[in-house]
Amino acid sequence: MSLFLPFQSVQFTAIAPGKRLIITGAVHGNEVAGTHGIRRIITEIERGELTLARGRVTFVPITNPKAYALKRRNGDRNLNRNLAPADTPVEFEDHIANWLCPLLAQHDALLDLHSFQAQGRAFVMVGPQNNTGTLEPTVHGDTERDWAMRLGVKRAVDGWLGTYATGVDERRARAERAPASEGKRHDLDAKYGVGTTEYMRSTGGMALTLECGQHDDPHGPEVAYRAIRNTLALFGLTDEAVPTAATDMEGLHLGTVVDKFDRNDAFARPWQSFDALKAGDVIGTRANGEVVRAPRDGYIVFPNALAEANYEWFYLAEATTRFNLAQGA
Repeated sequence: MSLFLPFQSVQFTAIAPGKRLIITGAVHGNEVAGTHGIRRIITEIERGELTLARGRVTFVPITNPKAYALKRRNGDRNLNRNLAPADTPVEFEDHIANWLCPLLAQHDALLDLHSFQAQGRAFVMVGPQNNTGTLEPTVHGDTERDWAMRLGVKRAVDGWLGTYATGVDERRARAERAPASEGKRHDLDAKYGVGTTEYMRSTGGMALTLECGQHDDPHGPEVAYRAIRNTLALFGLTDEAVPTAATDMEGLHLGTVVDKFDRNDAFARPWQSFDALKAGDVIGTRANGEVVRAPRDGYIVFPNALAEANYEWFYLAEATTRFNLAQGA
């Protein structure tokens, strides 16, 4: 079987004008909760059980067909890093980008559906607050926040690209001190933190990443499905009641990314995303014996015991009031 499978999108357009929404699943091939949720919605629309009242919605059930066929995270590399059209495509993900990026740019909003390796409950990744900076300027910060609070999950995380950009700077500095390595290092690229949602924002759109739970969580497809239905209603693509905003949303801000230096770097215990940390807690031990401790109180996010050297090992986050509307954040 050829792994260079065709790309597929399914689009529905109503007679009345409205928002242009795109929903993607399986950007990473072993993250299929979104794929199941998307296919359920497509079936409902085709059967007339769900009516598109206005606007346009495009579904991409399997964004990375090679990784999906291999039942692993990546095909040739991580599609959700350094996403941009390639003049001379080499890796399979370059070909995906050349198809996907123009498709994203045709829409106003993106809901990107993922899952994660460690145990934990579903959460949503949100872009930055409104800003005119050079890294990720946006005028949709408040809209993304309000959207995130209506997906049906109770935890929101922001700060991704700024944190990752700092991590890339640190990784590049380590590489400059180390012996020269062979081949291109994508992880040293200044744009390496740009994935689907960041690319969408660069086109002037808005975007959220919904992490539907652990990869094998049987509730993940339902989380994806409910978020799609809520999003369609919120943006007026259906006539269903607009979902109410969560009043008990927990907000966290990513501030630090820590890489593995050696594949034998090991955690002190099997961490789960959002486990609480106290300053000085032992997180893990480097292969050279160095003990890695929490620099301050906070939370561990995306702990990846299977990470390779020079890739993200874990993130650190702290509480934010951005999603507490009662405080006017």
